[in-house]
Amino acid sequence: MEFDRSLVRDYWHLLCHRNELPQPGDYLRFETCVGDVVVFHDGDDLVVFDNRCPHRGARIYAGTHGNQAATCSYHGWTHSRGQMIVPHRENYSACDLREAKLTTFPTDWCGDFLFFAITPRMSLHDQLGDAAEILENISFNIGACADVNSYVYDCYWPLAIENALEPDHISLIHPDTLSKLELEAGENIYIGLNSVWKAPVGNVRLRKQLIGLKRFFNIDYGYEGYMSLYLFPFTMLSSTYGYSYSLQSFFPRDAHQNTTNFSSRLLVTPLRDEQAATVLSSFFTSTAQVNRKVFEEDHDICKRVPRSSWSAEPLKFASTAEAKIQHFRQSCRAHLETTGAIGQHKP
Repeated sequence: MEFDRSLVRDYWHLLCHRNELPQPGDYLRFETCVGDVVVFHDGDDLVVFDNRCPHRGARIYAGTHGNQAATCSYHGWTHSRGQMIVPHRENYSACDLREAKLTTFPTDWCGDFLFFAITPRMSLHDQLGDAAEILENISFNIGACADVNSYVYDCYWPLAIENALEPDHISLIHPDTLSKLELEAGENIYIGLNSVWKAPVGNVRLRKQLIGLKRFFNIDYGYEGYMSLYLFPFTMLSSTYGYSYSLQSFFPRDAHQNTTNFSSRLLVTPLRDEQAATVLSSFFTSTAQVNRKVFEEDHDICKRVPRSSWSAEPLKFASTAEAKIQHFRQSCRAHLETTGAIGQHKP
């Protein structure tokens, strides 16, 4: 479990896009093995904190997302525009309420993507490397969030990550969803701890349809095919033709090493006009449904793989399609070596 906790503590993690939380009171909550992380719009800015009221430590948010004032339901303490509003302040005359503040986390931006960290071992720029340019370009071509999907994966988080990193399973596990794209071999690109897979769409009919949709979008960036960007250690960002992006998080759960807190959001790109929005309404609805189906299919197969099947050691029998898994495990080993725990981590 210390392996998981150290990964949460030591690295930057992509939380959201600026346009996911456009209104005051909008929030997203993530469960991690070191506690909750909440990002919310407090009226002036996006604030990332530990979901604990500074008064008695009660959790402020219970849902995964929504719009709700940062008010503790226990005694009514509220955070708004950088200030803590305390009811019946006269009852705290013996206290210095100027010290009553949320416990916030360090944050940084890559374009319009917000990252948080706890005690990062490097800057966000150093962690992302050249992946920062890709993320910035994507971030400036996102308009809104169209779907939020969160639940618990019944598997250890690296198994879910490795499933997302290799395409060999697509034809068997996703025959009626992702497999219909008939993705070609594509190429792997390694950027420090991170990696990218770019694959052309092999289904000629679908490829022509996707190319034809481009006229409805107001975007200046997007790979014309399927692209999956992995950000070490817990984040995936995938897209087909850059028309929408699926942002996925795989955070390890506290005290449940066989389960993963999974969340995905469908981020849609700006459209040219209202007519395009009308035409593509069903397209985005279908995209959200397909994404949910894909993740359910992934979950069903990942449940079959016990935690004892995973280690940071290289795969003994690795296909060429599993090269990104080898890279991921190398990154895990590098982290373990840095922390001095390379011989202590056991599945």
